[in-house]
Amino acid sequence: MTSTQGEAASAPARPRRTGRCCLAAVAGALLALAALTLALHRPRPVGQPGPEAEALARRMVEAVDGAAWERTGAVRWTFAGVNQHLWDRRRGLARVRTDDVEVLLEAGAPVGRAWRRGARLTGADERAQVARAHAAWINDAFWLNPVVKAFDEGTARARVGDALLVTYGAGGLTPGDAYLWDLGADGRPVAWSMWVSIIPVGGVRATWEGWTRLPTGAWVATEHRLLGLVPLRLTDVAGAESLEALEPGPDPFAPLLAPE
Repeated sequence: MTSTQGEAASAPARPRRTGRCCLAAVAGALLALAALTLALHRPRPVGQPGPEAEALARRMVEAVDGAAWERTGAVRWTFAGVNQHLWDRRRGLARVRTDDVEVLLEAGAPVGRAWRRGARLTGADERAQVARAHAAWINDAFWLNPVVKAFDEGTARARVGDALLVTYGAGGLTPGDAYLWDLGADGRPVAWSMWVSIIPVGGVRATWEGWTRLPTGAWVATEHRLLGLVPLRLTDVAGAESLEALEPGPDPFAPLLAPE
């Protein structure tokens, strides 16, 4: 056997060494990620429920004019530059536009109809788009104004120092999530820390900034920074007492309400 043949015979050993190097790199990255997770993780605090917590929660809701939010019959906004939302709060209907897909749905359930470039979708494709839009709406509407949900059915409130811990025992896509609100001198939130099932790290902090007042009088925050670095913005935010006042013209939900 020539030397060239010998080299060819030994060639398969190289991929094995490369594979071991790749596995080592992946293992190192996973260890680094685990270490970062442990460094960032904070256990959920144990708060004190009772009259002080209830008063703090009422002060927070009043600071964003929760009564004005109740008068806000329709809202429009874009979440993170991706999902464009229209919410008819009076009828419990929502429109979600993402890329070339438009979905009209019932706000409280993954039930609706979907179109791509104006053409109605059917079957599994439509069901998948409706489910995706519903999940996006649940998340994005919560970021729009979670303050007014502090007294929703299934919530629990507790005081942690000067902060307010709100735990959701029911509702949404991930019941059991908890949020620790840090409040400013006026009672309006300045940040929250999250213990939510979709984030493996407990206590991730996000700021609440860019407060804007809707024509109805309700206040909503439009700018956030996760971990003080990652921006999350709500743009094109608008609201009115009725859908007709917010979007004059034909009913945008007529295709959803029409019989099949």
